Amino acid sequence: MPTTPNPIDAPSDAPIDELISAIDTHATPACVGIDPVFAKMPRALQSLDELDAIEQLSTAIIDACKGSVGVVKPQSACFERYGSSGYAILERTIIRARDAGLVVILDAKRGDIGSSAQHYAKGAADMGAHFITVSPYMGPSTIEPFLDAGLGVFALVRTSNADSDQLQSIQTTDGTIVAQRVATMISEMGNACMGKSGISALGAVVGATKSAQDGKALRKLMPNQMLLVPGVGAQGGTVNDIRSLVHARATTTGQLGVIVNASRSINYPPAQPGQPWQDAIRAAAKAFADELGVLCA
Repeated sequence: MPTTPNPIDAPSDAPIDELISAIDTHATPACVGIDPVFAKMPRALQSLDELDAIEQLSTAIIDACKGSVGVVKPQSACFERYGSSGYAILERTIIRARDAGLVVILDAKRGDIGSSAQHYAKGAADMGAHFITVSPYMGPSTIEPFLDAGLGVFALVRTSNADSDQLQSIQTTDGTIVAQRVATMISEMGNACMGKSGISALGAVVGATKSAQDGKALRKLMPNQMLLVPGVGAQGGTVNDIRSLVHARATTTGQLGVIVNASRSINYPPAQPGQPWQDAIRAAAKAFADELGVLCA
């Protein structure tokens, strides 16, 4: 089990139990990504200083989630590209999200050896993230420091980008593919950090665009994992693509075992004539949350 509490107003529950509570409270496994890209922003924001625009969009996305979505996922790269100023905006964004009662998944995809991972883990925990995404390519020692820091972890297993097949679909000597071997490692490691909910603090990223072909096998290998599912919306994934990943006997939304992310389709929705861009984001977030509600029907 993680041993070091989150330094910023840590709840008594493990991150995974707080995540499941947020999903159940809002009756949807929706997660809204925060991916501020200046070139894609509404004209009103493009008239501002770039850093101001990024912070305003991030704040608006958080405000749009209140009441309909319980989880947000800031994309660290969108902030880090601006150096220390961008990193400061990321920190403030995480604090605002927590203050709004949202669970925060920091999408940073860290993946270094244990001694370096300890520093990444401390930084993410001090910023107030509940979860972080991690690349497991270098083995268990790249993951353990994040769990030790009190963070929940989503390890990359079967990602939604098209060219991931070049590595993740390679067949190994025992007839499984690389993604399945990674899934087995995650499942075994996850047994040591189970939450009160019966779901592990160590989860996995499984893209919606890949779940139709590999989802059932990966879920069988990872029965106790929460699966973070990107790829719905702009990347072409649909709600039906996710059905192979959910627990069929779930009686609450949190027990489905999935948290489904959409970013671009919510960050930059088309606005109706005369509709403020903030209202367009709010409407898109609510529509996404409602759409995913059918998974537990």
